[in-house]
Amino acid sequence: MINWELPKLSVEFTLRQIGVVRVDATEEEVREKSGALIGRVEVFEAFEDGLHGIDEYSHLFLIAYLDRVRYRLLRVKPRRLLRKGFREEELPELGVFATDSPVRPNPIALTLVRLLRREGRVLHVEGLDLFDGTPVIDIKPYRSDYRAKEYSVPKWVGYDSRPEI
Repeated sequence: MINWELPKLSVEFTLRQIGVVRVDATEEEVREKSGALIGRVEVFEAFEDGLHGIDEYSHLFLIAYLDRVRYRLLRVKPRRLLRKGFREEELPELGVFATDSPVRPNPIALTLVRLLRREGRVLHVEGLDLFDGTPVIDIKPYRSDYRAKEYSVPKWVGYDSRPEI
């Protein structure tokens, strides 16, 4: 696994942070309980009006910037399987785009959470897999037509399943 240099971009763009994740858990607890944590998304005051109507949705996609990621790799191993009893040599080596590894060219997270309730500009959510203080760059509502009727996944994904929310 080799760290690589970013190529010179022909287009540059800026993303604005619209809020921040708050969870009362250490980084290790977040790793261990990935997808099962209850926490909050604190939306900045300037973006509060964008929450109008969000209360009618049960689930939301959080798009976040993984600000603690220090490496950019194109091949990774699904290391969460080590917590399930697998040994390092048993893990498949995969292209980063075939995983949800945070170590990627653009460290952007997509997380599906259940909206428990809204209090002003604070969204109480369940299903977090993000560290306390992670910048949120967007929120999108989940809709039933986002489902795939038929799909397939590699066998190893079955060992790495997340809790339902």
